[in-house]
Amino acid sequence: MATAESAPGVPADAKTLFGHPRALFMLFFAEMWERFSYYGMRAILVFYLTKHFLFAKDPSYAVYGAYTSLVYVTPVIGGYLADRYLGARKAVLAGGILIAAGHLMIALFEGPVGEQGLYLNGFYLALATIVIGTGFLKANISVLVGQLYARNDIRRDPAFSIFYMGINTGAWIGPIIIGILGETVGWSWGFGAAGIGMVLGQIVFVVFQRELHGVGQPVSPERLRAPVVAGLSREWIIYIAAFLSIGVAWWLIRSEGAVGLLLGGFSALTVGLIVYLAVWTLPRVERDRIFAAMFLVALSPLFWALFEQAGSSLNVFTDERVDRVMLGWTVPASVFQSVNSAFIITLAPLFAGLWTWLAKRRLEPSVPLKFGIGLMLVGVGFIVLVAGAAASGSGLTPALFIILLYLFHSMAELCFSPIGLSSMTRLSVASMTGLMMGTWFLATAAGNFIASVIAQATGGDNAGPDQVLHVYTSISWFSIGVGVLVVLVSPLVKRLMHLDLLDAPVDHAMLGEAGLAEPAAAGLDTRGETRTH
Repeated sequence: MATAESAPGVPADAKTLFGHPRALFMLFFAEMWERFSYYGMRAILVFYLTKHFLFAKDPSYAVYGAYTSLVYVTPVIGGYLADRYLGARKAVLAGGILIAAGHLMIALFEGPVGEQGLYLNGFYLALATIVIGTGFLKANISVLVGQLYARNDIRRDPAFSIFYMGINTGAWIGPIIIGILGETVGWSWGFGAAGIGMVLGQIVFVVFQRELHGVGQPVSPERLRAPVVAGLSREWIIYIAAFLSIGVAWWLIRSEGAVGLLLGGFSALTVGLIVYLAVWTLPRVERDRIFAAMFLVALSPLFWALFEQAGSSLNVFTDERVDRVMLGWTVPASVFQSVNSAFIITLAPLFAGLWTWLAKRRLEPSVPLKFGIGLMLVGVGFIVLVAGAAASGSGLTPALFIILLYLFHSMAELCFSPIGLSSMTRLSVASMTGLMMGTWFLATAAGNFIASVIAQATGGDNAGPDQVLHVYTSISWFSIGVGVLVVLVSPLVKRLMHLDLLDAPVDHAMLGEAGLAEPAAAGLDTRGETRTH
């Protein structure tokens, strides 16, 4: 895709809305519906496996972990294809079509309760379709937002704040609507709502994509259309390969062990390549910054492994062990998945203001210190839940404690995810920014995989009622301990960052520290969007 230098945004005379290009609000609604469908489906996925297909908990957690891991791997590939060939606009359109098809496939082909066979394989195929679609869409829709503005446009930061509110809004209302429909009316209603939401997002994108003007077009349209093999153009070869890769994703979702091997091997190769490039091709200061970034990346799997219990073991704990009766109505457990996004919407502006206020007084915590605080907060969240469960004895845990857990986890997320996303571009060199962002996605995928292992350790169907609390206690103290160590070494890591040698203000607009704390919130290719030095 074109960089900021060659794609200075939409034309100066383009129509605006509230001072911004109208395309921003088109992308806002498209992404809102995509997040509505993803987080809503995520909230009922484990319940669908356990209550419809009658899976035991452990294999349900395994499928959930394989699916969410792949969701964060494929954007690395989708971002690369858009950057080199398709352009962000075509990638987003193709991804949205696949995601909508996947959700609707689940809704339309639901079989009788307990019936597996063809119905279960169809469900896996639908998940695989969503995985491939997310790879095309998620890494590129944020890139379109960045390309609406020239790099020095003062509207960029507010634009990403507006865009990220769309993400949060979808993530907030999705579990509420889809959760209530899926758990109380019928599973097909929930998945159908997710599919309809995605279709609405695509309709908005197609009808109003003219507002993008030239933004997001392929680097070389002629080269993309030119025949390559058997009269097929590069574009159609990419689409056919994407269709065939659905089969690969279908197999991986059913094979948790294969996903683990894939992540392990890919991670080793990626880290090895980064270390090689840093040691043999970079001067000392830039090498130090890469090592500081890799330190932050190494902490990411631990954080997401604990945080992503939300969709698996915490979801089941809420269903089985939490008093969900409010005003005489038993709130579906999946609805509690919306609490995190509600807290993010509320707290993100406060945290942004806090960092700014502290920065003006030279008191802002360093990036590694914020990471340490985030790890400690995610551990504290589990301790609060365990304390509430212990205080309730053999009775149900009051809902207040699961809400408090999400409060601490939301604060932890705001100390971790947007800061980490920004740091990947801030600490990298121009030739490695895409690689570093891909590594961040890969670490997030690894965290989701480890999350499924932890969820399975909570005991599944044959463990005693206290096994889950024992696991939560162990991981909470481990996370707090690692967080303390990170705080202690943060001055050393900060020195490796050499922030005093950055000769220009850092543009955080692409990854906005004031924005959503979501691991896949930003686009992959940020080389033309952020000035690193």
